[in-house]
Amino acid sequence: MLLELSEEHKEHLAFLPQVDSAVVAEFGRIAVEFLRRGANPKIYEGAARKLNVSSDTVQHGVEGLTYLLTESSKLMISELDFQDSVFVLGFSEELNKLLLQLYLDNRKEIRTILSELAPSLPSYHNLEWRLDVQM
Repeated sequence: MLLELSEEHKEHLAFLPQVDSAVVAEFGRIAVEFLRRGANPKIYEGAARKLNVSSDTVQHGVEGLTYLLTESSKLMISELDFQDSVFVLGFSEELNKLLLQLYLDNRKEIRTILSELAPSLPSYHNLEWRLDVQM
């Protein structure tokens, strides 16, 4: 199963080839933190200053990476399908391998975070009252 990304997500991810692989790895760490704790504008601003870009560009890059990792983890995409999904973006082979490694290293943790964030379905805790009413 291939992951289909919208044009907007492709635009957000287009920033990744412009930076060093260490920066992409840091963006991956920030993306997982984003899932755990939510957005932190200070982190985006600090990274933007270091990279001499706007904080919106950094935020969009992290959000695009977060979407790529969460959707892939949610659908439990195989390594090959993930590589094919990322290959469509036209990144370098080194960046594709780095994104695959980020996915493989973090998919279990991301699935755990997503399961904690999922709303619980309503259910009966005690059916005894129903039996009392029927008697």
